[in-house]
Amino acid sequence: MKALKKLLKLFIGIAVLVIVIVVFFFAMKSSDLENGNLRQWRGTNLEMRTATVQVLVASDSDLELLVQCVDKIATLPDSGEMAVRDAVALCYTGIQVNQNN
Repeated sequence: MKALKKLLKLFIGIAVLVIVIVVFFFAMKSSDLENGNLRQWRGTNLEMRTATVQVLVASDSDLELLVQCVDKIATLPDSGEMAVRDAVALCYTGIQVNQNN
């Protein structure tokens, strides 16, 4: 009986430890959109998208155009794994090239 109680305590301890690790992992998961992918981009609201673009380009100019550009990239097939940072950089570069011509 003592061995069964010890085994039960060990099993409960391991289960609690696994639950704590899983909760900690999900709590530490990055929720900032700057380091996210375009799948996360599609699930956020316009205010957060605009704020993310503003942080990434460090400018207030052409924010709406940049958000629309990243939205367009997010609708392309197989673009869900592309980083938001990369999509914003691509759009920002395109806008800069267009303005310089």
